[in-house]
Amino acid sequence: MEFLLKPWPWYVSGPLIASVLLVLVYFGKTFGMSSNLKTLCSMAGAGKYTEFFRFDWKSYRWNLIVVLGAIIGGFIATQFLSDNSTIALNPNTIMDLEQLGFSQVGESLLPAEIYGWKGVLTLKGLAILIIAGFLVGFGTRYAGGCTSGHAITGLSNLQLPSLIAVIGFFIGGLLMTHFLLPLIF
Repeated sequence: MEFLLKPWPWYVSGPLIASVLLVLVYFGKTFGMSSNLKTLCSMAGAGKYTEFFRFDWKSYRWNLIVVLGAIIGGFIATQFLSDNSTIALNPNTIMDLEQLGFSQVGESLLPAEIYGWKGVLTLKGLAILIIAGFLVGFGTRYAGGCTSGHAITGLSNLQLPSLIAVIGFFIGGLLMTHFLLPLIF
């Protein structure tokens, strides 16, 4: 049980991810979380209003199990397999985040200043969530998939568009971290 309470090393988690991808490739399936939103919207009848959602969503039902597994797995991991230890962050990162106004850095995965109700239910918090949600939704559609789809499935299938998308994700993350985040906070 002690093994489950610690992050799994790359040599355990990497082959597990690779084996799942091999099974998906064998059955001609692709993995990605954003495609589930498209499937859910199509199931709910969005195809009546736009061509984008008119497709055979029933052939993608299997992928909804991935979402269910992520939700259940996240719950099990946080409720039963977490040792509640603090996050090991570089001291320079802690100092930088404290200068931006974050308190209790590293004590939780999600900073309360952004994800706590006190932070969310402000004009600034709502604006951040709405703008970020729009940008993620637009970016996912524009890039033809999400980070998990491109970085895990696309790169595994040696797709050049996925390599370009992943490079773009990293550049966007660096720009956000070093230039936009200090302006927001």
